[in-house]
Amino acid sequence: MSRELRPHQIRIIERLRQSLTTGHRRPMVQAPTGAGKTVVAAAIVKGALAKGNRVLFVVPALSLIDQTVRSFWAEGITDVGVIQANHPKTDATRPVQVASIQTLQRRAIPRFDIVVIDEAHRWFEMLGLWMRASDWTSVPFVGLSATPWTKGLGKFYDDLIQVTTTAELIEAGYLSPFRVYAPSHPDLSGVRTVAGDYHEGDLGEAMNKPALVADVVETWLKHGERRPTFAFAVDRAHAKNIQAQFEAADVRCGYIDAYTKPPEREALFRQFTAGDLQVIASVGCLTTGVDLDVRCIILARPTKSEMLFVQIIGRGLRTAPGKADCLVLDHSDTHLRLGFVTDIRHDALDDGRQRQKQERKPRAEALPKECPSCKYLKPAKVPKCPSCGFKPEKQTEIECEDGDLVEMTPARARAGTVEKESLFGQLKHYAKRRGYKDGWAANKFRELTGVWPDRYVNAPLVEPSPFILSWIKSRQIAWVKGRGGSHAHAAR
Repeated sequence: MSRELRPHQIRIIERLRQSLTTGHRRPMVQAPTGAGKTVVAAAIVKGALAKGNRVLFVVPALSLIDQTVRSFWAEGITDVGVIQANHPKTDATRPVQVASIQTLQRRAIPRFDIVVIDEAHRWFEMLGLWMRASDWTSVPFVGLSATPWTKGLGKFYDDLIQVTTTAELIEAGYLSPFRVYAPSHPDLSGVRTVAGDYHEGDLGEAMNKPALVADVVETWLKHGERRPTFAFAVDRAHAKNIQAQFEAADVRCGYIDAYTKPPEREALFRQFTAGDLQVIASVGCLTTGVDLDVRCIILARPTKSEMLFVQIIGRGLRTAPGKADCLVLDHSDTHLRLGFVTDIRHDALDDGRQRQKQERKPRAEALPKECPSCKYLKPAKVPKCPSCGFKPEKQTEIECEDGDLVEMTPARARAGTVEKESLFGQLKHYAKRRGYKDGWAANKFRELTGVWPDRYVNAPLVEPSPFILSWIKSRQIAWVKGRGGSHAHAAR
């Protein structure tokens, strides 16, 4: 039984149809992680079948074939065959075929009316040769990706379809809000950079140290709330060490890497879903094709790659009954380098020239800054820490506790630019208009800024700004969803 399309999914299909109608043959659909790419893919396939077209759906790994077939069946698409040696569903007569890049590289590709490339940011040279072959130029190739930012992708795809963002989907209640904690910072001074990201060997040596691994476990025990957790490590040795340390602390922890066989992988996922495993430590896995109920992300793998960063955090942004938010424990300083995932956006495909232009432009001024007092990551160009009130010239007046984590959230970061007296006045105005009890405004002020409004008790009433109204709505949605309700009843 297929699911009803959400508004942003309907807009994607409409934009794709328009793109193809106006002559584009290589459109790229960007759907943020958790936006329902499976539902969109199924709608594309159904649209093609309705016109009598044959569809080839291409996945980037053999391990994703069976999952894709199951997803199509769940959406009511059952006339599906598989192109893979000895696969039980091999049937070339079926109008929908699912194949991996690895298989297609080794054989002649039969004729299809439309080709859909899943996880299209994962580029293979064979794809470029195929898309430019003379007998395929008139056949539409539709790319699907949450992060279509691979260098040179714009040389092969001719239209970027964007209809929404991660921030908008969180605001609408389709994705989970998130909270980020920043622990002590790893020393990466000796780690080289190769092909735009950290050298894995150097990085593994820097991160797989007893104190750092112990801090991962201790931080989770203190702040992780025993949530179902994915831990992203650098390499196999690092992931296995994290697993061992969790197990030593009586926390059931699984392990997965690229060599984990499909039956073992499925068994791990069943245990995780049943609550028999609280944590899964992984390396090179779990960034795509996984739709489990994950409520905590441990980022122990530093990266300079926006694509990898967004894919990792995206694993925890799917909504679920009783899930108010996703907790992110960043042991990698990645937020300090790249910002929040809700701030990362590209409005054009990279054709080489665009990438070079971006790389010449410094981004440091737009990144969060660490408060030297409490380690809160405050927004750029905000001299006074929104969490503890610290200013550099008053450092001696501040008392702080070393080594603890301080929460940073997009809402609180943005609130740092709002004058606090006005902020409290807006909350008081909202509370009075809604007839809320005394103390509601003070509690919301503390939730937003991290401090009580003791100095602003006499703040005059101020009409709430769009930002404050949006933030209140997001908190109401989180509260309703935490009780198992629907966000449709929030902020009416």
